[in-house]
Amino acid sequence: MRLSNYVWIGVGLTLSTAVAACGVVGPPIAPEDVGVNTTITRQKAQLQKSGTVQPADNATGASAPAEPVEPKGQDEELPPLRPVGTR
Repeated sequence: MRLSNYVWIGVGLTLSTAVAACGVVGPPIAPEDVGVNTTITRQKAQLQKSGTVQPADNATGASAPAEPVEPKGQDEELPPLRPVGTR
């Protein structure tokens, strides 16, 4: 085979690889079906359909006042990262 045949084979393999790599995997998804709000409403509909009840987040602590929680770990003040007024 001549050199030009190898060149055409290389060009053909390169183009076929590029065409296969640029394709989309799967069908397109509508923008209305993507996002957090859509997922939450879909999950709520599934819960209503199955008949299970999900408790509210604030149902347990609503009657008792919350006590302030002290942060754990850091027990001393650290110097600022960038001292002011020095070089």
